[in-house]
Amino acid sequence: MVAKPIVIVSSYPPRLCGIATFTEEAREFIQKAHPERDVLVISHLDGRGDGVFPIIDLKNPEWWEVVALKIRELDPYVVHLEHEYGLYEYRDTSGRGDNNEGFLRLLDALRQYPTVAEPHTVHGRLKDHEAYFMRGLCQLTDVVLFKCHYQRWRLDWNFTSYGWEVSRNIMVVPHGARPDRRWGPEDVRRLKQELGLARAGVADHIVGMIGWIQSNKRWDILLSMWEDVRREIMEKCGTEWDLLAAGTVRDEAHLKDYQEWKRETLHLEDKGIAHYYEFIPRGDLYYKIMAVCDFVVIPSIDETQSGTLARVIALNKPFITTAPLEGLTAQTLESEGGLLFTTKRMLKEKIVRLACDENLRLRLGDNLKRYLENEVSWEVVAKQYSEAYRLANEAKRSGKSVVIDPEF
Repeated sequence: MVAKPIVIVSSYPPRLCGIATFTEEAREFIQKAHPERDVLVISHLDGRGDGVFPIIDLKNPEWWEVVALKIRELDPYVVHLEHEYGLYEYRDTSGRGDNNEGFLRLLDALRQYPTVAEPHTVHGRLKDHEAYFMRGLCQLTDVVLFKCHYQRWRLDWNFTSYGWEVSRNIMVVPHGARPDRRWGPEDVRRLKQELGLARAGVADHIVGMIGWIQSNKRWDILLSMWEDVRREIMEKCGTEWDLLAAGTVRDEAHLKDYQEWKRETLHLEDKGIAHYYEFIPRGDLYYKIMAVCDFVVIPSIDETQSGTLARVIALNKPFITTAPLEGLTAQTLESEGGLLFTTKRMLKEKIVRLACDENLRLRLGDNLKRYLENEVSWEVVAKQYSEAYRLANEAKRSGKSVVIDPEF
């Protein structure tokens, strides 16, 4: 008897989308954890690949009906839905959105199947439309997966402020990180040659700012101060450092900032103190570019968690990021692998400190290695997914809702 498949609903490559990239990696490790089952994907129209069904058409207000019919045809063991608000928002001819009503209708149509939903954006303080959506999501799904514990206990506060019952079917499963993309110091020189950085004359020591270039990433903060930061590092510890800014834009709404920040980086490159590297942040190239950096700066001002940080953790790279900032701050505290800043002065101090203290860089890297192996490796996360699938199936068999004890 052929085992029923696991069906993932999500955006999927080649779409230039963080959730698509996430799902591609997650699917790989879910498949390794369930070799007896096919792991299939229902994606938007631009998804491609074996076992991928590109049928989500957001021009159709009833897109969810087409998806529900396909899922019934596939008769899954479990349906695992990746959620981000922009991925499922239908907009009418006047541009008015449905606040993800179609996604909730899809969940309602799938009540006969075990369902696991994984929302990627759960802010600590919800807007009204987010609160009503999250309430519906929790009511219609067997198991809901949050990335961080703070999201779980903050949701209790959000729901009680509306006078709603607190949801008990929420499991905390962190953003997965690859355990198989770590290069040693002896590999860095080869990677610099491969990437053309040695030919470009980039310094031996590199501060990285890597990933999608978009307005909330605030690359301008570091770009505006890099010349002074680099000078202070040289004065304090006598070592030469360059800034590597690498990525590209994926959304026209961020095109102006992308063009300005790229221009600023190229201006610094002309001075011989920085380097710009254009690439699409996905696949092995993403990891290779990250690997040549001594540490990474993530000056984001709006993240509940970060695919960039997942790759930093995968490579055990020390990092500096903004605080207080939801998932970025939570994972910095939990991993003890990074430093936090809240002002430009603090950012400058932290960069200089990390550049001049190799022992600190090694200690933070070791902390990230332990955090990866014990907490966020995709191999660990895939086991947690399997437990969520088991709970969802048990809920359907028993007719009883899943109850998971909260952290607090």
